[in-house]
Amino acid sequence: MTSPTDPVPSHLASAAELDQRIADLRENLRDLVEQAAAYSGAEDEERSAARIAEQQERLDALLKERAALPE
Repeated sequence: MTSPTDPVPSHLASAAELDQRIADLRENLRDLVEQAAAYSGAEDEERSAARIAEQQERLDALLKERAALPE
């Protein structure tokens, strides 16, 4: 089973698989933002910001890969 954080070689990823991973990452980002809003304290905020940035980078990479696939 693949999680949104597991890399998939681009030659193996179909459009449907990428779409699902993109949807999963978007949902994860929404959850992280909600959690960050509930936390208080600088350390928690830094950790949340780092996790959100990491997930956003992964989402951006998947969106770029998806855009490169032929329609």
